[in-house]
Amino acid sequence: MGSEKKWILKDPADPEKVGRLATELGIDRVLAELLVARGVNTFEEARSFFRPSLADLHDPFLMKDMDKAVERLHTAIAGGEKILVYGDYDVDGTTAVSLVYSYVKRFTSRVDFYIPDRYDEGYGVSYKGIDWASDSGFTLLITLDCGIKAIDKVAYAKGKGIDVIICDHHLPEESLPEAVAVLDPKREDCHYPFDDLCGCGVGFKLVQGYSMTYNVPFESLEPLLDLLVVSIASDLVTMVGENRVLAYYGLKRLNENPRKGLLALIALAKLEAGHVSIDDIVFKIGPRINAAGRMESGRLAVELLTAEDDTTAFEIGDEINDSNNERKNIDREITQEALEMVQNGTALASENVTIVYSPTWNKGVVGIVASRLVEAYYRPTVVLTKSNGFITGSARSVQGFDLYAAIESCADLLENFGGHVYAAGLTLKEENLKEFCRRMNGFVTSNLKPEVVVPVIELDSKLDFSQITPKFFRILKQFQPFGPGNSNPVFLTEDVYDGGNGRKVGAGGVHLKLDLMQESQPYRQIPAIGFNMAEFYDHIKAGNPVDVCYSVVENFYRGSSTIQLRIKDMREREEFL
Repeated sequence: MGSEKKWILKDPADPEKVGRLATELGIDRVLAELLVARGVNTFEEARSFFRPSLADLHDPFLMKDMDKAVERLHTAIAGGEKILVYGDYDVDGTTAVSLVYSYVKRFTSRVDFYIPDRYDEGYGVSYKGIDWASDSGFTLLITLDCGIKAIDKVAYAKGKGIDVIICDHHLPEESLPEAVAVLDPKREDCHYPFDDLCGCGVGFKLVQGYSMTYNVPFESLEPLLDLLVVSIASDLVTMVGENRVLAYYGLKRLNENPRKGLLALIALAKLEAGHVSIDDIVFKIGPRINAAGRMESGRLAVELLTAEDDTTAFEIGDEINDSNNERKNIDREITQEALEMVQNGTALASENVTIVYSPTWNKGVVGIVASRLVEAYYRPTVVLTKSNGFITGSARSVQGFDLYAAIESCADLLENFGGHVYAAGLTLKEENLKEFCRRMNGFVTSNLKPEVVVPVIELDSKLDFSQITPKFFRILKQFQPFGPGNSNPVFLTEDVYDGGNGRKVGAGGVHLKLDLMQESQPYRQIPAIGFNMAEFYDHIKAGNPVDVCYSVVENFYRGSSTIQLRIKDMREREEFL
């Protein structure tokens, strides 16, 4: 037994800086080290890190084309034009549509929203959507979380007398669509100071720009921030800079005064209202919103997120919750089938890249299944199914490997593709499948460094249990909201053992619940949970010591809060002897 993961202790930060900051702030050196590693070196920088301020948000007009977008939106509102807010069926798309739609609705009743059907229209702007807009008399289309590559479709809309404002955060290609305005901080010629906004974030900057120009008080935008934090957390954009400020206030809003639809989801997910964390959004709220677009229609998600009374919110919430349960069952079945394919050799590729295909799988869950296969085999993974006569699917990567580049190298074989470094979607003709697998395998084999396929746990610092005081934890909590670029610190404590109450918990007894103590201070016990770690039970139960790496979290149970260690990995002690 023992860990298959590699533990790497991060290089220590400059000791002089750490010592100075620890003294200035009156905090433990470990906390000061965490701050310096995050680029926080002075008292002032620490203050703005721990107390994010809405005054630190950037001027929306630093974004290229913002002036054109605001002006065109105003012309449409003032002239009584029909405005259509268009976005994808995932969390980022549906929250962005809900945000912009509910804002525009304050100024005109001539506004509607459109979410493409995942199965019929697929990802992004569709001809069907433009035809519907044209037939219904819309003259302005605002796209959210999509549109940056829709050159032909924007031209098609223009030919039907529809102007387009694009709000996107994906990487553009060489040329941009000929839209009235293209808001995308990743544009080469855009010098906006923060380029990792989510699609919903770009939508927020548009309404912020509009509000500044037409004297709408900023306070009236604050109710939109609960939507924004759901998107920032679910889309896994970096939790630094402007995103950190928006997520901080969004989380505050979500806990103190959330909109009715999100309140319904909090209740249905059995979360403790007022104590919802970024993790809760990622694992409980986001997947429920996504389930609407996977199983039913993304329209339902927008109807939920813009619901104005409790009854509607709970009715739609219930329906979405049922979809989520159905989604879980389907993704469990498909994951099982996919794992069996890899094990029995019927996968299309399983050496350096995992590629599995079945024409009968549900298109809505292939992304989730791809993530599960990455967890199981830790290889770049593509899961494919058949839809509308094409082979289509999702791909997921491992830390340190650019999957988007691998897919791009097969661009000539694909009908379309899009995404990021670690997650992408693609569509191809059946006759190109074999060649696609061959080339993907070749690309991954020649570009995947062997060290990348060993999962790594980066350890921020060694820690003694005696350092985990209430004050230490109080300050650690202020590092939140956690996310990429500001992840929950992982600590290493050596030579610990269970106080005697260790037991297996969860369905099938797969998790471990322990009370850990350190050899050097046998009187202090700290509760710990190790998900899917029952294999260590016998070793620990026999009183053997282990080394553990973990995050320190707050555990809410029936109204009371306690410190708990969430174990990431553990090792038998003798491995170090």
